[in-house]
Amino acid sequence: MQSALILEDHNDTRLWLTQLVEKAFAGTAVTAVATLAAARQALQQQRYNLAVIDINLPDGSGIELVREIDAATPETYCVMATIYDDDDHLFSALQAGAQGYLLKEQPEQELLARLQGILRGEPPLSPAVARRVLRHFRRRLDDKNPSEQNILSNRESEVLTLIAKGMNRGEIAALLGITSNTAAGYIKNIYQKLNVSSRAEATLQASRMGLVGDKFQNRE
Repeated sequence: MQSALILEDHNDTRLWLTQLVEKAFAGTAVTAVATLAAARQALQQQRYNLAVIDINLPDGSGIELVREIDAATPETYCVMATIYDDDDHLFSALQAGAQGYLLKEQPEQELLARLQGILRGEPPLSPAVARRVLRHFRRRLDDKNPSEQNILSNRESEVLTLIAKGMNRGEIAALLGITSNTAAGYIKNIYQKLNVSSRAEATLQASRMGLVGDKFQNRE
């Protein structure tokens, strides 16, 4: 990580998150701001490898900023850092494009480990959040007749495995010897068949399906 943006309105928490990111990713240049307006201004001036974003802010919701970042610079890795552990906030954030969801109440060492896992391709999800997502998937599967469940093709399974290993569309296309548009088509089909809308959800689904282990492959 060369650069990171922290969006948090409470001064002490903002300083704590800044120190946490600096500890997780040595040498990272951190920009820390307190409002959506300041974050948008910072994003106009430069691109960031990582954005750690609070949800409840004085001038709006951090989820809206995630949606904007995902549309403008999808290579920016967005992680929510929040006190909210309910389904509404969680799934709204994931659907907006968040690739991680961390609860501030976690011990600092656990949060540090979750952030460092990004470099190993592991989505930074607090354990309680990961369990909630998995329960959500189980409920969806239980509601379906097994004969109605969509099954991925061999190629779609390959693509899902690469998504779970942290690869982006271009990297997947290069590795499989296909065009970027073809890779995008496979990813769209996978999301539709698995009824997911973000990389984090797809990664958890890949793990549940046994396509990847507990430790994902490093990204170069």
